[in-house]
Amino acid sequence: MQFRTQIPILKSNSPIDYNSKILSIGSCFAQNMAEKFDYFKFQNETNPFGIIFNSVSIEKLFQRVCNLDFYGEKDVFFHNERWHSFDVHSDLSNADRQELLETLNKALTETHKQLKEATHIIITFGTSWIYRNLEKDEIVANCHKVPQKQFSKELLSVEAIQKSIQNTIELIQALNPDINFIFTISPVRHIKDGFVENQLSKSHLFTALHNTFDFRLSTFNYFPSYEIMMDELRDYRFYGEDMLHPNQIAIDYIWKLFSENYIAETDFSIMKEVDEIQKSLRHRSFNPESEQHQKFLDNLQKKINLLGEKQPHIKF
Repeated sequence: MQFRTQIPILKSNSPIDYNSKILSIGSCFAQNMAEKFDYFKFQNETNPFGIIFNSVSIEKLFQRVCNLDFYGEKDVFFHNERWHSFDVHSDLSNADRQELLETLNKALTETHKQLKEATHIIITFGTSWIYRNLEKDEIVANCHKVPQKQFSKELLSVEAIQKSIQNTIELIQALNPDINFIFTISPVRHIKDGFVENQLSKSHLFTALHNTFDFRLSTFNYFPSYEIMMDELRDYRFYGEDMLHPNQIAIDYIWKLFSENYIAETDFSIMKEVDEIQKSLRHRSFNPESEQHQKFLDNLQKKINLLGEKQPHIKF
């Protein structure tokens, strides 16, 4: 007997392996998946400009990255004793204007290079709600705690999201025509917008994505992380304390389904080796000076060296 419904997932035609170079962009769920890629030692870069939730802000970043449109003094502003850019997350903000500009332009240059070399890009959309800066009449990626009266809050239409997704794809393909796209919608509910408003927001994302592609026929991939969370894991025991974000059990389960369908089966054995080494590295001995523990460390180093010979990019 089946006591839950399982989401059918189409296997990728271009699975990720240890030679792949992955760039992940988007919401905080992109960070969760990136931590898994990092743990298993894949070649992964994630959110060089911090967490970005909406499709238009993601498009704006790729316009800068693909065209190497560097940041200048007019692109940053001072607020609460720090310099910020409305294009990026507040994690990049800095007390020194020149340091912020250097950080932004370094991230831009490195991301341009990574994008040219990437085999796969994973884009995670979080919300259709956006904030528009009234003075500049521009959609922002982050408000940086600037007073709310300086913004209008809007729900992006399906057409606007669809257009921004298409523009993003064209920008990326012009730089790297062979890259593989994986799209997903974050399973994190944005309840601060309202319960009904969150559902409306997610539905606009779903409609825009599925209007853009027929994922059954397309070379573009859609991974149903939101659907897995809402349907297969429809229980609050799979949520964190805020009852909104997936907890570690849920993240592990979603990663399991992702890896089964989007990672090359031929590399599962390497993932297993990496996992065993990671667990061994976290082992804490009661007696670190003992002969037994020294043998354990010697064997562990041999495993690391052997794996390094097969996959030189893997470092512990």
